[in-house]
Amino acid sequence: MEKLYNDFSFGLFFWQAFILIVLILLLVKFAWKPIMESITAREEGIKDALLAAEKAKKEMHDLQASNERILQEARLERDTMLKEAREIKEKMIADAKDEAQTQGLRMIEQAKASIESEKNAAMAELKNQVSSLSLEIAEKLLKDELSNKESQVKLVEKMLGDVKLN
Repeated sequence: MEKLYNDFSFGLFFWQAFILIVLILLLVKFAWKPIMESITAREEGIKDALLAAEKAKKEMHDLQASNERILQEARLERDTMLKEAREIKEKMIADAKDEAQTQGLRMIEQAKASIESEKNAAMAELKNQVSSLSLEIAEKLLKDELSNKESQVKLVEKMLGDVKLN
């Protein structure tokens, strides 16, 4: 350190200080403004990038919330559609059962009516046959009875006797 004190020269110090001051003035005049402007611009760019990132983050959050809401609405709509489809299916099945039951009852009624009409037709046919046979039997009996004169007289007397009784 002592060597530094011994070798110290005021002239050299002056010129070095002068050059340093001139260099600083030149830097302030020509370089300081552009450097400060670029630093300010860079600071603004970083600030804008941070704001844009924050805005993008907020938009992403809003978008996620919106997507979640849309997804929830879609689930509700799907559930509603499935419920309606089940109700329609059940209604269609119930309607088909009712229709089948109605058709079955109608067919049973038609069958009963058909059976009744066939029964009536058979009864009428049977009555016709019975009456026809009865007439034939009566005719044969009358022929036998009326062929004999004695039987005719007995029959007339018997009929007259019946008439008086009534």
